[in-house]
Amino acid sequence: MQRTNIYLDERQCQELDRLAGSRGVSRAALIRELIDRALGNDTDDLATALAAIDESFGVLERHEFRVERRPDERWAHLEDVAGG
Repeated sequence: MQRTNIYLDERQCQELDRLAGSRGVSRAALIRELIDRALGNDTDDLATALAAIDESFGVLERHEFRVERRPDERWAHLEDVAGG
């Protein structure tokens, strides 16, 4: 691997850090992935994507999520559809 320096503006750095953080990877790893995609060397294929989905299945099973919604147009529509 070779080291290189590039100049990024503040917005680019913030967006890279946000995306890298959401994926749990470093900024450098994300930049390498994005460059591979741009160059057509993307190793992600359908099988890899499906394997990642399979590995993540059930990961939030032990967490309880509670979503409270206020009645709105969508809620009323769903109630009508459900026969309520």
